[in-house]
Amino acid sequence: MDMSIALSQPRRLVALMAVCAAVFTASCSRETVRRPQADVGMSLSAPGEEEQSYGFLPPVENPVTAGQNIYAQSSAEMACRLRLKRLGVVFTELPPIDDGGSCRVDNPILVSGFAGGAIDFKPAAKLNCAVTEAFARWVKGDLVPATRFRYFSGVNTIYNAGGYSCRTMNHRRGARMSEHSRGNAIDVTRIVLNNGTQVKVHKPGLFSFRERGLLNRVRAEACDYFTTVLGPGYNYAHRDHFHFDLMHRRNGYRACR
Repeated sequence: MDMSIALSQPRRLVALMAVCAAVFTASCSRETVRRPQADVGMSLSAPGEEEQSYGFLPPVENPVTAGQNIYAQSSAEMACRLRLKRLGVVFTELPPIDDGGSCRVDNPILVSGFAGGAIDFKPAAKLNCAVTEAFARWVKGDLVPATRFRYFSGVNTIYNAGGYSCRTMNHRRGARMSEHSRGNAIDVTRIVLNNGTQVKVHKPGLFSFRERGLLNRVRAEACDYFTTVLGPGYNYAHRDHFHFDLMHRRNGYRACR
């Protein structure tokens, strides 16, 4: 065997090993190691492009930014709110009210309008959904048709004396708690029509035939929607407003006075 060939083989082996070492070192250098793009707390992605899923967990949407109701509701409450929207009631959700005793509304809403906002409700009142729905149906089914028939005008604003209030009936000490303490009652004091006419809830004068006819009609027809309807002529406390509520009584009794 040629001695030069025998000596060249170990040199080739050494050279090959050196090349391999260089390649391995280069592959592990700082310039080629894969790293995170930024430190924790920084974001390089454009709004809306950020990944929110980690592993097998689905993306979680913030209920506040998504416009969802963050207060717990039963299926009946959710169905009631859907009916309110179909009736055109303008309202916002409120946190639960609990002032102790029967002064409590688990799922209150702040009502500010009806008929899709065409009718203002002032001041905005804290109510439960059930009495709001009954009131909206009364406004649509009886109040508006009655004003159009007698005054040839629709309703612009309904003024009320408040919804929720932690108090007794007629503010009397020792009396049973009012339905207002449950957000289950509405007091109407004045109705303003689109033509500017103002109809105050009071005992009309002897010759106020049109006003008397309107107040008597809407008061009587309200008994189809509420379990309690009280107004001028019932007692002194109700001389200047209609009181509507959904008090639950045995045998379905209604108090319309």
